[in-house]
Amino acid sequence: MKKLTIGILTASDRASQGIYKDLSAKAIKETLNEYLSCEFETIYRCIADEQEQIEQNLKELCDQHSCSLILTTGGTGPAKRDVTPEATEAICEKMLPGFGELMRSVSLQYVPTAILSRQSAGIRGCSLIINLPGKPKSIRECLDAVFAAVPYCVDLIGGAYITTDDSVIKSFRPKGS
Repeated sequence: MKKLTIGILTASDRASQGIYKDLSAKAIKETLNEYLSCEFETIYRCIADEQEQIEQNLKELCDQHSCSLILTTGGTGPAKRDVTPEATEAICEKMLPGFGELMRSVSLQYVPTAILSRQSAGIRGCSLIINLPGKPKSIRECLDAVFAAVPYCVDLIGGAYITTDDSVIKSFRPKGS
């Protein structure tokens, strides 16, 4: 059985320069610790909002580190330097628009500016990449909305088997799968 490795990539000019702490990656890690009942390891990257750098790090997490799941944070807004979705799309073989649609829908229940967010998801090889927003509270709201589908998606693309703590978040797999 494959070992579950999860990549966490923060795209932030200021966090990568140490101007402020990367609270977003911390929020992702805390959420994963609550959700997952299986053993896993994480590989963390904090880089500037540069498309080429984001693409290079995503490829490395997929191709060299065999991450079954990669969660990015930051760079999903409309600002000129927000290029995480473009980097994700550039390196993925398939895009999964339903993830972004659901995350925006959930976020709109809290803030009207969620319509400006460009969260997305895609597949490269055996890796599922999900672009999350940059605010820790929004990260949890978005992951709560989509994570039930993540383990089965990772199964379908040949990634590691993911199990969740059903008392926190119940993952969905069709009967017989």
